[in-house]
Amino acid sequence: MQHNRISKNAQTLERELYWLSNVIDTRFKLHFKIECQFSSIFDIEAPDLNDDGSVYARIVRHFQMSYQERIILVMSLVPHIRPQLMDIFFTKNEAYDRIYTEFGGLKGKYHSGFLPTGETAAFILAGNDISERINLIEVFRPVHFFFKHNLVKLDLHHGNEPLLSSGLQISDEYLSMLSTGKAFKPDFSTNFPAKLLTTRMDWSDLVLDPQVLGEISEIAAWIKHQDTIMNEWGLSRMLKRGYRSLFYGPPGTGKTLTACLLGKTLNLDVYRIDLSQVVSKYIGETEKNMANIFDQAENKNWVLFFDEADALFGKRTATSDSKDRHANQEVAYLLQRVEDFSGVVILATNLKANMDSAFSRRFQSIVYFPSPNYEQRLKLWRNTFEGHVKLDDDVDFQVLATDYKITGGSIINVLRYCSLSALDRGSRIINIEDIREGVKKELKKEGKTME
Repeated sequence: MQHNRISKNAQTLERELYWLSNVIDTRFKLHFKIECQFSSIFDIEAPDLNDDGSVYARIVRHFQMSYQERIILVMSLVPHIRPQLMDIFFTKNEAYDRIYTEFGGLKGKYHSGFLPTGETAAFILAGNDISERINLIEVFRPVHFFFKHNLVKLDLHHGNEPLLSSGLQISDEYLSMLSTGKAFKPDFSTNFPAKLLTTRMDWSDLVLDPQVLGEISEIAAWIKHQDTIMNEWGLSRMLKRGYRSLFYGPPGTGKTLTACLLGKTLNLDVYRIDLSQVVSKYIGETEKNMANIFDQAENKNWVLFFDEADALFGKRTATSDSKDRHANQEVAYLLQRVEDFSGVVILATNLKANMDSAFSRRFQSIVYFPSPNYEQRLKLWRNTFEGHVKLDDDVDFQVLATDYKITGGSIINVLRYCSLSALDRGSRIINIEDIREGVKKELKKEGKTME
């Protein structure tokens, strides 16, 4: 199946590259007044993709791409799949012993080929026509689907230089889709400080109060029916897309697992944001890090999960100096990005009191995850141990649920400790002393002692 997708895309890309090569050759001839069979690059017909079954063709059709947009798209792919196609742009202006200014282009740190910029696209598509050049600039505005869907954009990290002098970049997601036909899932990195969360557990493993489960079902209902409410019911004028929820309660009560299960059930990717990588002491860096995450997540079926969210979304301070003012500006910026995000954002914290009250008004739901009661603890002990490990006859879950008021996360940690303890002494049977020692360790983490 994967080989077939790659083969179909490759065939389509060969046709697109041949078309682009002809367009570039024609533009050069027209620009330098060399005899040419065409009077305009637009006389060269683009390949017909109407009956093409490749992923590349389907994406072109989905966005109803124009001639110009298709040229820009395939140009952004060239450095990755046919870098030598751009070598013609190394042609030098003999009068100045340098490449022509109108060609644009960048030189990479390791890539020896020509890297196209917005200026390169303008040269090919507009030539010396100023009105066409101005129209082309609109393609790189935030309102265009290239930007909104993180498909192709200009790398603007170069100060106040002209817009079109920026490098033409295709996103990792669409590079993967348009070449291999396979969806791209970003890996954790300094540029993307978020980790994809998965779980092999199911809802039956999550022991929650019925009221909490009811509030979680509201989130699932919104995800299922958002398009109907916004589009068919026509409520997009009054309601914002996306869903924002705050999970709060003691550690180990199921906040992270709930987010994972929502994603698993509804076929959404759940990314946990590493706040230690996002928050920076340098002015402007936190906003930049957050913008990168939100930009990549926009218009995708993602859930952004911020654990220990008060580290980033905490209460704003009194503005006694410039640092305080900047910190408050960061919070205001984050508020706006969360509110404008069209996907699902879940913030988790141990203490709701630590959160900025301004966030409360922006949440569609605030869900409290309490410590489990006796019945819930009993179920957690049984779910965690029964059927998974061998237990000594002296293990009584009713006694454990009564004596130790610990959470599901702690009980899982106890299971880990018990299993290692039993194996260390050469046994495959967990006894009550193993469990008690494991509980003791968990309570010690919280500064508590066994009674």
